[in-house]
Amino acid sequence: MPGKHLKLAAPFRHWAVKSGVGLAVVGLASASWYTTSFIGSRVDAADFPPPSDLEQQLPPEHFVLLHSVPDSLLEDVHLGKAGRLVEEVVEVRSGDTLIGLLVDAGINRGEAYEAVTALEKVFAPRELKPGQELRLNLSTPGQTSEARERQLVEMSLQPDVERDVHVTRNDDGGFVAATIERPLTVEVAHASSSISSSLFEASLAQGVPLGAMAEIIRAFSYDVDFQREIHPGDRFEILYEEYRDEQGNLAKVGDVLFAALTLKDRELNIYRFTPSDDRADYFNPKGESIRKALLRTPIDGARISSGFGLRKHPILGYSRMHKGTDFAAPTGTPIFAAGDGVIARIGRNGGYGNYIQIRHNSEFSTAYAHTSRFAKGLKKGSRVEQGQVIAYVGTTGRSTGPHLHYEVLQNGKQTNPLSIKLPTGKILEGKDLQAFQAVKDDIDQLRKTLHQDRVLIARQPS
Repeated sequence: MPGKHLKLAAPFRHWAVKSGVGLAVVGLASASWYTTSFIGSRVDAADFPPPSDLEQQLPPEHFVLLHSVPDSLLEDVHLGKAGRLVEEVVEVRSGDTLIGLLVDAGINRGEAYEAVTALEKVFAPRELKPGQELRLNLSTPGQTSEARERQLVEMSLQPDVERDVHVTRNDDGGFVAATIERPLTVEVAHASSSISSSLFEASLAQGVPLGAMAEIIRAFSYDVDFQREIHPGDRFEILYEEYRDEQGNLAKVGDVLFAALTLKDRELNIYRFTPSDDRADYFNPKGESIRKALLRTPIDGARISSGFGLRKHPILGYSRMHKGTDFAAPTGTPIFAAGDGVIARIGRNGGYGNYIQIRHNSEFSTAYAHTSRFAKGLKKGSRVEQGQVIAYVGTTGRSTGPHLHYEVLQNGKQTNPLSIKLPTGKILEGKDLQAFQAVKDDIDQLRKTLHQDRVLIARQPS
């Protein structure tokens, strides 16, 4: 079904990671939960008493927590009868601190410190990010009051898509922190289409999120040269998770469960699976990890501007052997380590400019040249992992424009990376292989059902 993007209700995550499970049509239900930091237990929001007159004056999102606001607060002798409750929304900016924001809102520094101390039980204030919103419910002093500072009634923020955190004043005048979990529904999204120009454009046209698209491109980059092996008429297919809130809005993108590429000369299918060592990976239908010793393409979305072999040098003006592969990309594009290893050299290296060489084993090394800068914390002897950002594209050294010059060295000699047969990674055996086959069968059955236009197939809990 070219160009079709189907959504399947799927409320249970990791549905078949370690054991095969069936597929069935199920009904979905969700509930809101209230979690208190000081007793560590959950109670249904329906157990709370009905809202007071005070709560009826506030937006609905405050109903749950403001049940604990003491009525005496509004009749405090310092507030006076003319005091009122107001809500302010403060946006966090770079360099802001939570205490500073509260003080700027008119709250006494000592009271601000008490509120932040209570919040630390459920959320680390240092994790506040620029752009986040802080909602403050404040009681303002009345005209007859001698108090000039506001009092904090409630403070709330949303650290991530799955939860809200609140700090509320209790009957003793102190503060208590709580977490409200936002129920998310996991859906399996399916997209498939033919490719007219590039996998990137084809998946984008089908509404595949950038994160999921980047993951499958990175996964297939072990076996596919995206500059030379993708042709018009090739096809792709993908199954991935989407997390949606109670209003049906997309909250975040989850894991890619399956992806396929049908090329001119072969078909590649990969399945996500977590073996007994709890390290999730992608495997081919035989249970072999798609990971190779080295990535063919250590950069995302780049164009090969010059391959391995004899060429006329763009600066020197005469023909010479080009002992690497050049990837044209904008300055600052991240460069990934092609494999696990140890940095053997890092720094300036003549015409190579900023240069890194990674020793992967006794036989293979890789080199990365003309970079604009190196990733922080790296030095000679640093250990890096495959896919880790090690540098950024630049045009240092003998270079006519921003690009990555990438070399694969075998026994110290530059080698054409396309001519090397690299060893595969993990191969599943025994119980892991049996569990993988169960997962594979479930995914294949789900794909078959999709192609038959049946939807609303949900994952059963294990």
